[in-house]
Amino acid sequence: MIKPLLVQTGKYFIALTFLVAFAKQALAQTDADAIMIPKNYFCAGAMYSHSDWDHYWEGDFKRTNGNLGHVTTQMGSLMANYGVSDKFNVLVNVPYVATHASAGTLHGQNGLQDLSVFLKYMPFEIPVGKGVISLYGIGGASIPLSNYQADFLPMSIGAHSKNLMGRFLVDYQLKNFFTTASAEYVYRSNITIDRTSYYTTELHYTNQVDLPNIMVYNGRMGYRSESWIAEAVAENYTSLSGFDIRKNDMPFPSNKMNWTTLGVNFKYTFSKPSGLELTAGGDCVISGRNVGQSTIIHGGVYYLFSIKKEKKEKK
Repeated sequence: MIKPLLVQTGKYFIALTFLVAFAKQALAQTDADAIMIPKNYFCAGAMYSHSDWDHYWEGDFKRTNGNLGHVTTQMGSLMANYGVSDKFNVLVNVPYVATHASAGTLHGQNGLQDLSVFLKYMPFEIPVGKGVISLYGIGGASIPLSNYQADFLPMSIGAHSKNLMGRFLVDYQLKNFFTTASAEYVYRSNITIDRTSYYTTELHYTNQVDLPNIMVYNGRMGYRSESWIAEAVAENYTSLSGFDIRKNDMPFPSNKMNWTTLGVNFKYTFSKPSGLELTAGGDCVISGRNVGQSTIIHGGVYYLFSIKKEKKEKK
């Protein structure tokens, strides 16, 4: 049996860039899969994604806007993962994001977004029948890397908040087939905007904005071997507070932003050259509230290697 812990990987699921297009924190996270790299291994790589939408939800009303046309978001990320032990990994992600609207007068933004760091721990791996159940605990944090403007939706590249994330994940693998489910809580700090007052459902005489915290639910299933990973993914993001975009108004950072996506991911690991990995996939938003109905494609290249030659046989 291929244990999730020992599968070679540099692939981690792409940040949902439609969220960037509506100024939610684009979480280029690696915490939603059951893949670990072994002790003393290092995985580094680059990922590119492209998101596009022309329909969006204003509250629960789906519409288009001739002053926006198609809103696209491009993101390039540098990612790294280090195996402190077989059961404990440290993951880092640095994204560069650019937005663009095909119509109207709003200018896109571009720049470094947020540095994300995650600690991923697998305390238990329990045989159940002919398969194995693995339990994971993941904690993370992110901080803005540049002074980008959060109060310029939908062209902002992020929410400019400091975030703390905690996820519980369970994975069941039977031979080469697996099912994974997880739930994550995202705490987001207040942000400071460049105006002294603003209106939500009431007037606020302050430049501080209280962002909604988020619950994220993720489920995936598919095939996993030493060479291939192919999976179908469903994910739901739910804001725990916030308000709807007012009719014909611009979005605001503290809007309630909910959505559900369906997607697929693929990863291939080469036997020669050993450690080289290619990933590709796509996602689409099937329902939402105050977000764009995005279609997202993504791909990446990664390289996994041992930092200690005497440990190389573990791969």
